[in-house]
Amino acid sequence: MPERTREFGKFGARGVKGHELVARRLDELAGGIATPVTARRGWMARLHYLTKSAHSRRAARDAGLTVTDRTLKAWLDERRSPSRTSLEKIETAYRTVRRANVARYLLGRLNAQGRGTRVEIHPLNQSQVSRPHQRFLEFRTLNIRHWDRIVDAWARADDRALDDAWVDQIVDLGSQWGQYEYCTSIGFAA
Repeated sequence: MPERTREFGKFGARGVKGHELVARRLDELAGGIATPVTARRGWMARLHYLTKSAHSRRAARDAGLTVTDRTLKAWLDERRSPSRTSLEKIETAYRTVRRANVARYLLGRLNAQGRGTRVEIHPLNQSQVSRPHQRFLEFRTLNIRHWDRIVDAWARADDRALDDAWVDQIVDLGSQWGQYEYCTSIGFAA
């Protein structure tokens, strides 16, 4: 059974850890506000999302947006603009709250009442690897039936738990699973 890759890229291979690609895809599926947080429209939309109810305000505070109510009101009334540091906190809080709100919906869609979701895994890029060191890698598909650990780790932004949950799923590829720890892309729909 293969182990995790220790010296990725040593011979010129290029790719991204599979769990990072899964997190990016889940973020795309979660959707959200397209306008960047640096634009007035972007941070105003995020603030409205984070302050629309008592529950969302509490979640925003738990996620790190710890400004006073007076400052928050000044931002919402457009009497003041958030600093660069505050914009980063707004974005982080928005992503955290959005992930928590969408996680249950995504989980239901991905598990599909036990049928699961088909995942396409595109292998790493070996174009810069010399011929003797190249591996034979092919496009693979995998049907994941239990997304619970993956979605939970993604919603909590726990990178290590997401990596472990992803590796537990790709082990189903058989003895070649270690070759797909790094990939160029991973695709699935919900």
